[in-house]
Amino acid sequence: MSLMVIGISLALPAGLYVSLDNMQRLSAGWGGSAQISVFLKSGVSHTDARSLATQLERRDPITQVQYITPEQALAEFKRHSGFGSALDALPGNPLPGVLVIEPAAGTSAEHLAALVDELNNHKRVDMAQLDMQWVKRLQRILEIAQRGVSLLGLLLAIGVVLTISNTIRLAILNRRQEIEIMKLIGATNAFIRRPFLYSGLFYGLFGAIIAWLLITGGLLALSGPVGQLASLYGSSYALSGLGGLASLLLLATGALLGWTGSRIAVSRHLAEIEPR
Repeated sequence: MSLMVIGISLALPAGLYVSLDNMQRLSAGWGGSAQISVFLKSGVSHTDARSLATQLERRDPITQVQYITPEQALAEFKRHSGFGSALDALPGNPLPGVLVIEPAAGTSAEHLAALVDELNNHKRVDMAQLDMQWVKRLQRILEIAQRGVSLLGLLLAIGVVLTISNTIRLAILNRRQEIEIMKLIGATNAFIRRPFLYSGLFYGLFGAIIAWLLITGGLLALSGPVGQLASLYGSSYALSGLGGLASLLLLATGALLGWTGSRIAVSRHLAEIEPR
């Protein structure tokens, strides 16, 4: 029972850490594909629009420029808005041509903002806007969540230490007579406490192994549905689990918490037992 409690206590913050790591990878991918939408002025011909797209595509931070004609924009708006009949009643096409610019991955926000300002001053551009504000908001939310997970992990780590400390305390009390006899024949406190310290360490280590198994099992159960959902959006995104370093860190943390809990219990209760 104690091992399961320890395993679940370690699995909760570690599992949340894995979830946040996957969300950060996903948001980083979105951030790297941030787009600049350039709305052209009415009256700009297809030739001028394509010429501007070609000029922009030659610029260093830009990887691709897609020109969406007013006709294509209207057809797409009809398809997604549900106002097709109302739009057909209009005397003309109210939508402008649009250039969709994809900057190179890793382009700084300052560089993108400068590019948007330059495009807004172009004679053929009505308005240019950077479509990544929602990505920035998501990243701020993830930063707050990461701090919350760190706080939760600290609280659960204290809980693990107390659980193991109480388990070792009960083990000491159950072996009270044996400890009294060992002290009577001259055994030192260091010799007597060694097996209890090892017990606490192994409690923490095996609890961490249980936590690793719970996290890995959960990821395996979710990887299929997540992959199917990603494919619907044309993405090859896949969940990533605990890497080798993170797994070792989890095991080391469990062992350290176990040793700490047993050390506290032994220091408090072993000195109280003396031969009668």
